[in-house]
Amino acid sequence: MAGQRARPLNGTFNNVPVLHSNQPEIVKGAGILVNTQPGSAIASENNQPLRNAAFTFNGEFGLHMHHKYYPSDASRLGGSRQRGLMTIAAIAINPGNQPVTLKFKRGSVKNSFEAPYHPNKLMGVKPLGRRPWNTGPGDATAVQMLRGELDRRLPDQVVIPPRSRKVVVSTVLPARGIANGLLRGSSNGKFQMAVVAAEETQNEQDLIAVLDQGKLAPGRIYLNRLREIETGKVFSRVAGVALGDHYKASIQHDLNQGPLHVPLTSTHKHHFGTREIQINPLSTRMIDSAVNNVGTYGVRYDLDLNLSGLGPHELVFSHPVASGRSSFTAFRGSIRIETDEGFREVHVGLRSGQSLPISDLRLKPGQNNRVRVSLVYPADATPGHLLSVVPVQQLAMLQRRQEMQAAAERALAASKQRNVTPTTPPPSPISPAATQPAVIKPSIKRIPAQPQQPVAQPTVRPMLATPRRGASAMPPAMIMPGRINATLEQRYREAIRVQQEWLQRMQGR
Repeated sequence: MAGQRARPLNGTFNNVPVLHSNQPEIVKGAGILVNTQPGSAIASENNQPLRNAAFTFNGEFGLHMHHKYYPSDASRLGGSRQRGLMTIAAIAINPGNQPVTLKFKRGSVKNSFEAPYHPNKLMGVKPLGRRPWNTGPGDATAVQMLRGELDRRLPDQVVIPPRSRKVVVSTVLPARGIANGLLRGSSNGKFQMAVVAAEETQNEQDLIAVLDQGKLAPGRIYLNRLREIETGKVFSRVAGVALGDHYKASIQHDLNQGPLHVPLTSTHKHHFGTREIQINPLSTRMIDSAVNNVGTYGVRYDLDLNLSGLGPHELVFSHPVASGRSSFTAFRGSIRIETDEGFREVHVGLRSGQSLPISDLRLKPGQNNRVRVSLVYPADATPGHLLSVVPVQQLAMLQRRQEMQAAAERALAASKQRNVTPTTPPPSPISPAATQPAVIKPSIKRIPAQPQQPVAQPTVRPMLATPRRGASAMPPAMIMPGRINATLEQRYREAIRVQQEWLQRMQGR
């Protein structure tokens, strides 16, 4: 974001309580995962009681479950033997003397066998189909929540008799699988919830019996790191009740004054200089849970961008990465973009360090151009994203820079394979005869395929927003091609020359 700044959204969360069951993420056997009844349960790791995440729901509520099943008994992992099965179930508990009715507005439960993730086919930006169940369970459930749908396999209401318990939703998870569930509803009275795991049974009474046994499921790997969790050195998963399942924000921006950058799912480490932290708090939690809902899984984001400006722009979704960190899949989920001309839904597979255009924007002059960006944040994504609206030229220059570095990396790999130094540099992606104005863009560094010595990177220095005394005023983000194309060409060729010299040193020449 050379020469540019991000703006805070100053949005707000609602106050709907949501039970999150994500710790332990990897479940190794039967037991309680999280329980909001008063009391405690025994941890299998140290045979000590752990206090429940006590909370009583009444009215609007939500549920998020995300677990993997890797049984302690290796023979149940599958392969040459039969794969083990685990049922993960949410149980509603009525502590009162009157029946309580739960009505469900939207929700879905999927596992990774019903909704497998195909990474080779789903990276980048693609139109979202009607039934996108090949995008992984986290995204498959988030899509139905984004569309306001209640999966046809889920009940639209459940009545809990007085002083009783009832299974609300469940899924059977084969070993090595992942299950994700999202649910939004309301009640006409007070109730509590628990999530349990049971092996080789789907019977409701067997599932309730697991709750009555008062033992926690094995897999709680953070019990000896509680102090590190509290000080923020270690991020555990969430097992508790978070306040908020919807984040809304609205912002006005004049693109004639420069591009727009806003944080999306920002954290204490990744807020892009805005100091805005988009994390909803936990009202109650298990002792080995994260201290707040950093992942914001299942939270719906609705951002209204009110834009003024002219001409073609791009809506860009990014995940900046710290220098030196290995690349990883930072987001695999679905985003809805709505303008006055209509809406589109896209699936985005984003790696750390990438910036991907997710929608073209044709801005009309002299009026407010409304763009609403909506998503339900999916599990297995990593928060700390940036949403930008930039001129098409700015994105084009970013892509040229990435292509140039990719060409250099290919030349390096080819020379290592042949054990010779390349004699001709890769062609420069920017021609001296270019006639289109270039625009300063965010500088996103690609991580080299193997650890190597630093390679000089071409840079473009932004012009100052305020011109020097005596200089003619120009838009702060624009650079005239006649002034810089020759300089850019020289810098690119200089970077390639440095790469060649480094290759020669590495090969002992």
